[in-house]
Amino acid sequence: MKISDIMTRDLEYIHADTPLKQAAETMKRLDTGFLPIGNSPQDKLLGVVTDRDITIRGVANGLDPENTPVQQVITDKVLYCYEDDSAEQAASNMGEQEVYRLVVLNNSNDKRLSGVVSLADISRAGDVSAAGKTAGKISA
Repeated sequence: MKISDIMTRDLEYIHADTPLKQAAETMKRLDTGFLPIGNSPQDKLLGVVTDRDITIRGVANGLDPENTPVQQVITDKVLYCYEDDSAEQAASNMGEQEVYRLVVLNNSNDKRLSGVVSLADISRAGDVSAAGKTAGKISA
């Protein structure tokens, strides 16, 4: 099964100047702990912000969530896979990197963000064996 068959395509972007509090509110509304940072799907991905970035790099370091832009806590080393990768390849990559989700890039030269795939997506798609092995690696 290819990643393009199971990934989430409908992503909401936030701008790099979005305050941490607004990013956290967006995460709450979308029930996610991860947001891509950029201007739109047509623009290159600048990075991502996670709930952990906001908490550890932001609030725990005394940054004001009302006035601090996400670009100050951005994760710019984004782990990714491609749309035509197999679910098993993506799960293996997640296990090696010890992450539960990967950004999905298109296969053209511009490498634009086309979605995100999580370990849960892989499991729901029926590749329970790969998902289980990966979860074991991550939690070990």
